[in-house]
Amino acid sequence: MQAILALEDGRIFKGLGYGHPGECQGEVVFNTSLTGYQEIATDPSYAGQIVVLTNPQIGNYGTNQADNEAAKPFIEGLIVREFSPISSNWRSEQVTDEYMERYSVPVLAEIDTRALVRHLRTHGVMRGVISTLTSDTDALVAKARAIRKMDGTDLARVVSTKAVYHFDENDSRNQSGDPLLSATVDGPKLHVVAFDFGIKQNILRMLTREGCRVTVVPAETSADDVLEMKPDGVFLSNGPGDPEPVDYAVKAIRGMMGRVPVFGICPGHQLCGLALGGKTYKLKFGHHGGNHPVKNNATGKVEITAHNHNFAVDPESINANEVELTHVDLNDNTLEGLRHKTLPLFSVQYHPEAAPGPHDSHYLFKDFRSMMEEWKG
Repeated sequence: MQAILALEDGRIFKGLGYGHPGECQGEVVFNTSLTGYQEIATDPSYAGQIVVLTNPQIGNYGTNQADNEAAKPFIEGLIVREFSPISSNWRSEQVTDEYMERYSVPVLAEIDTRALVRHLRTHGVMRGVISTLTSDTDALVAKARAIRKMDGTDLARVVSTKAVYHFDENDSRNQSGDPLLSATVDGPKLHVVAFDFGIKQNILRMLTREGCRVTVVPAETSADDVLEMKPDGVFLSNGPGDPEPVDYAVKAIRGMMGRVPVFGICPGHQLCGLALGGKTYKLKFGHHGGNHPVKNNATGKVEITAHNHNFAVDPESINANEVELTHVDLNDNTLEGLRHKTLPLFSVQYHPEAAPGPHDSHYLFKDFRSMMEEWKG
């Protein structure tokens, strides 16, 4: 099956189609992770995006339910160099090609992904269309140019849960079989309210590992509604899109600051920055991968971290008298973490629950529990 990628600037890539036969559109970004294609595909933060994977061989260990970060894939489409037609792993429950077809995700393979990634690094992320339906490249380029830009787009309310739900160590989605994810805290249970801007399941697992029971709420939940639940802490999740249109969440954070401990990651971090009076901006091609070096300013150590974001907080817009800048990306000096100097609030841009490198950043969840215990005590 022939397939075409058409970018908004007119660049065309032709290859073979797998997964769902048809057409998809979105912002084209690249991810440098060596493994975890299923976790990437099911991360709600990728809503509205077509993902190019730089690892040349994808699909070779298949898919399974335990590795899902959400109930289904959220990527619009997938682009790879080689796409395996078989699964070679004992954990596999379904061939990746069948999995992508099952969830209507088109896959473009057998193209020069190095050339595509270099094009995106040079010119920045851009809108694109994958199609197996037509060879009319002019029409596909026109479709790409008509796609709504990510800037100014609120996708949090699109991917968020529509109803409140609860998650604890007994939840079936928490049964990964991994002994490292079992509860490690013997103390009393703490109640965390988690805002779902596109939350990943492993975040919920990490919170339960720290002895928390979690109430997950829709993105548009107000501060008053959260505080009525009497939480010991509030978690602000990852998610897709531009944080600036998510003004309802900024308002909620301002209403909770100083009244309950707050911990945010990825867009949760960006929303904290906005709530503190800062500004955000869009990166040229974003940070997507499992190999980003981030320096912890407090310890001087470098953490190899997982990233998935297109926007960042402008450190110059943050009031240094009130907020400490705790982490910095060593690739481009973007702000990766902040902590309020007097209020119980901190956040990081990266994904500490993924912990892809030798320095485990799970300590941030322990920090969150310690902050809640101190506040409660």
